[in-house]
Amino acid sequence: MQSGTGIQELMAAETRASQIVAEARIGRGDRMKQAKVEAQSLINTYRGEKQSEFNNMALSKGGSEGNASAKLQSETSTEIDGMDKQFKSNSQKAIDVLLSKCCEVSLEVPTARIRATQKAYGVTV
Repeated sequence: MQSGTGIQELMAAETRASQIVAEARIGRGDRMKQAKVEAQSLINTYRGEKQSEFNNMALSKGGSEGNASAKLQSETSTEIDGMDKQFKSNSQKAIDVLLSKCCEVSLEVPTARIRATQKAYGVTV
């Protein structure tokens, strides 16, 4: 009877150990979730501070930044207009080249192809 009691005690100890491990896993998961929330809070605080610093710096340089943006926009639109003119002037040339290559058909059979075909069919010349 004592061996049966020992087995039951071992099974009970194993059950308790598995419960302890399960509780530890749950506790670890909860701690990880809490740490994630705290880290996200710190990140948001830091991001807010840096954003306000950036906004203050942008406001202090207000006039020069707007001018640079307008200059960049003007240069970009000038380049786009130039590319559009090039496209319009060269599009017909490109179409002509493509059409000439598509319509150029060579009806000459290469001599290597002729020899291969003759060899395949056993024709001797």
